[in-house]
Formats: sequence, C-alpha cells, structure tokens
Amino acid sequence: MLSETNPAKPPPPDAPITSSLFYTDWLMKSDPRIDTYIAKAAPFARPILKRLRQLVRDACPEAEETMRWSRPAFVLDGKLLCGMAAFKAHCNFGFWHHRMDSILGQDARRDPAAAGLTGRITRSDDLPDDQTVMRYVRTAARLNASGAPARPRLARRSRKELAVPADLAAALQKDRAATAAFTKFSPSHRREYIEWITEAKREETRQKRLATSLQWLAEGKPRHWKYMNG
Repeated sequence: MLSETNPAKPPPPDAPITSSLFYTDWLMKSDPRIDTYIAKAAPFARPILKRLRQLVRDACPEAEETMRWSRPAFVLDGKLLCGMAAFKAHCNFGFWHHRMDSILGQDARRDPAAAGLTGRITRSDDLPDDQTVMRYVRTAARLNASGAPARPRLARRSRKELAVPADLAAALQKDRAATAAFTKFSPSHRREYIEWITEAKREETRQKRLATSLQWLAEGKPRHWKYMNG
C-alpha cells in the first residue's frame, strides 16, 4: 500500500514496459471527466478511447489527464502532449508538437476530414500496435521536454505604412508642434491617427477628429493616450 512514509519508486528508464504498469495509476493524475466522456461516446468509440488512454498512461505515467476544447487531453509539465476525440462515425488521436508530423511517417495515414495519428479511427485495428503508439508518446514527451517550440512560429508580416491624407498633411504644415510629435511617433502610432481620421463616415466627424488629432499631437499625445498608465 502506498503512503507518504512508504512511497513507491518509479522503475528505472530502461525497465520493461510491463514493469511500469503498477505505477501508472499512482503517477498519472486521472480526470473523471474523461470517464464521463468515454461513457457518453458511441459504442464503437469506447474501446478505442479506453485503449488510447491506457497506452498514454503506460508510456508516460507522469502525464496528467485533462480536458481541452471539450475533448480528452494529456499534459506533461504544463505542456499539451496529445489528445483524442470521438465523433459520430470515427475517433482521432494526435500529438500537439508539430515535429511529430514528420516522425509519424507511414503510420500517419491521415484522412483529410480527420487529422491525427492515423486519421479516421473506426476500430481498434486502425491504430498501430501498442508498442508503436507508446514509442510515439515517449517521443512526443521528449520533444516537449526539449524546449523546441510545439507550434511553428509564424513570421510577423510588416504592415505597410499608411499614406498621410491630404487634409491631415495640410493641417500639420500649419502646426510645428503637432508635426514634430507626428514625425517622432512610431509608424503604429501614426497609423492610429490616420485610421481614426480616414475611417470617419461623415465629413463633420472627420473634421472634428482632425482638429482633436492636431490638439493631441501638439501636446505630444498618442491617439490612445487616455488608456495609458500614468
């Protein structure tokens, strides 16, 4: 019996898979919501979900169960590891780290309508064998621990600076203080003023915004100065 004074010790890393089964339920934090999810799934999906759940437990007992996007998921050290889901006619199972896509190789028999480890899973035989699935889980765990970004970072697109409208340009020529502040501001701050003026639907509104912009610029204030600290 496990206790604080007599805790069980995890098996060594090179121990056979079967030797870790005794420690699995002790190490992994189960989530009863997953029990409910499986119970409510279609009859064909229940054995698939149960098998996948157990394989993740056996391969990475340190992971924690949770629900993400209303679906069962497994988290390791606060990072999403993998997840599974059941639909009306199929299940799917997949890993969060983008590098797993290339590692899965031939077993990633994806269907365009259902992404994941093998695409549409309608029966347990659609999955790779247990050892293969557990190997993938361990690989995903190592990727999570490596610190490599789980999702590819998208390059930021530079925004083209907007042209200064004619009425604002003419007004700035008559106000040195406003011109100095406008020139000193960053492109994003200049954009805020330009968009505020040009997006006015009525000419009367545009003229009021133009006058206010000149006043604030002369005082060295950015467009959203009211919401800034201090």
